[in-house]
Amino acid sequence: MLAYLWLFMIIVSFFCSILTGNVEALAMSITEGADKAIKLLLSMAGVMCLWTGIMKIGDKSGLTDAAARLLSPVLARLMPEQRHNSKAMRSVAANVTANILGLGNAATPLGIKAMREMAASGDERTLPDRSMILFVVINTASLQLIPTTAAALRQAAGSTQPYSILPCVWISSAAALAAGISAAKLFGAWRKNG
Repeated sequence: MLAYLWLFMIIVSFFCSILTGNVEALAMSITEGADKAIKLLLSMAGVMCLWTGIMKIGDKSGLTDAAARLLSPVLARLMPEQRHNSKAMRSVAANVTANILGLGNAATPLGIKAMREMAASGDERTLPDRSMILFVVINTASLQLIPTTAAALRQAAGSTQPYSILPCVWISSAAALAAGISAAKLFGAWRKNG
């Protein structure tokens, strides 16, 4: 669906440029946009590689396991259905840790692994259980202490203080996470009673 939307916007832009006589401007903006996209990609690649590497080192050194143990009491209270599923809880904790560090790209495979582990431990239903839904909410509205991707984008755009957004990120991500967990728990209780 998204591909069709992009195609539609490209076709409309092309016809509008013909009607307004701005075909040259459109051609220039296409090449400038491609150039800026490559420069942004290259400038972010270093930061992403650094933090993904640090996450890998943390996994090999046992830091991820330590974070999982630290987060397990909280996660076990949030997801009591998965309390005894150590593989799933370890993957959930690793995903949450990656999200806390602002590593959405590193968190994605960990989230997929956690979801597979949770699905494997349940019955053969096609619908997700409460802990799976809550995990999606936690993953989406994650608490971020170090927003590395946002800082990399700000630095690539020329910011001299890319981490000056930290207090705003902490407040907004904590509020989003609290609202998401509250809504998931509220609707979960409503569905249970309804």
